[in-house]
Amino acid sequence: MKKISVCMLIAAVIAAVTGCGKKDAGAIRVLLDWTPNTNHTGLFVALEKGWYAEEGLNVTITQPPEDEALVLLASGRAQFAVTFQESMGPAIAKEKDALPITAAAAIISHNTSGIMSLKESGIQRPASLAGNRFASWESPLVTAVIRHIVENDGGDFNAVKMIPNFAADAISALQTDVDAIWIYYAWDGIAAEVNGIEIDFLDLGAIDSVLDFYTPVLAVNTNWAKANPQTAKKFLSAVSRGYNYAMQNPGEAADILIKHAPELDRQLAARSQEFLKTRYQGDAARWGEIDPGRWGGFYRWMFEHGLLEKDIGEGGFTNEYLP
Repeated sequence: MKKISVCMLIAAVIAAVTGCGKKDAGAIRVLLDWTPNTNHTGLFVALEKGWYAEEGLNVTITQPPEDEALVLLASGRAQFAVTFQESMGPAIAKEKDALPITAAAAIISHNTSGIMSLKESGIQRPASLAGNRFASWESPLVTAVIRHIVENDGGDFNAVKMIPNFAADAISALQTDVDAIWIYYAWDGIAAEVNGIEIDFLDLGAIDSVLDFYTPVLAVNTNWAKANPQTAKKFLSAVSRGYNYAMQNPGEAADILIKHAPELDRQLAARSQEFLKTRYQGDAARWGEIDPGRWGGFYRWMFEHGLLEKDIGEGGFTNEYLP
């Protein structure tokens, strides 16, 4: 009887999590990629302002287990997830069992990530990484990008000391045995500014336009979106309002983010929000719009460098659900 009771409990929990019981057509679960930060502000603004509810939606925003967002999204346990073009590529370019996920909006219009180092390290160009210790996530993409920028700058990639990154944050890493680390400037770069730490920053998109990829993006479960196109459009309409509000009202948007994530440093969130207000939409015609040429150019670069099983070109995104 105990075994039966446990099984019934497990079944009930699974039904609650996956929605195997009676489904609410307006229920949407959004997975974050990391702890809440200013990349996610528009999502929380739309929640706080009641804009999801205005669209008849019941939206929950949750943080998944580490590295599980795409799997949960593809399995239908969420409808949307914050992720990255570079992470989506290998998942959707598989010859077999490609994940049914599609980028539905660019959260930030241009790549704001790059390589940060302390000013005293003297790493002012990619070739200068040679002879220095780079904190790597030990992924094929990171290795390929670092090799690409170092060698294109005339440096010796084999002289770059690639070491595993175990630090909790970039600033902590640079205060140990690390000389350089890949960051998102809107968070770790601004954190360095807030703490009065002098740094050098190698902007990947400025170094080579092919590295101006879309990171982060808001991805949707492809099968769900095809079955529920109007609901997807309603959700992205509310989210678009959230990010447009953050662009126009960065201070108030930062306050809303902190309300939903009180563990954040207020000064960091406010400064980061100010940094991103002109970068969410950038030079795009509207927030969220993805340029096919830039999207496909990066995926062709990934394929040429052996990072994708097949050349998917401009595949893997859509602008059709944006308002």
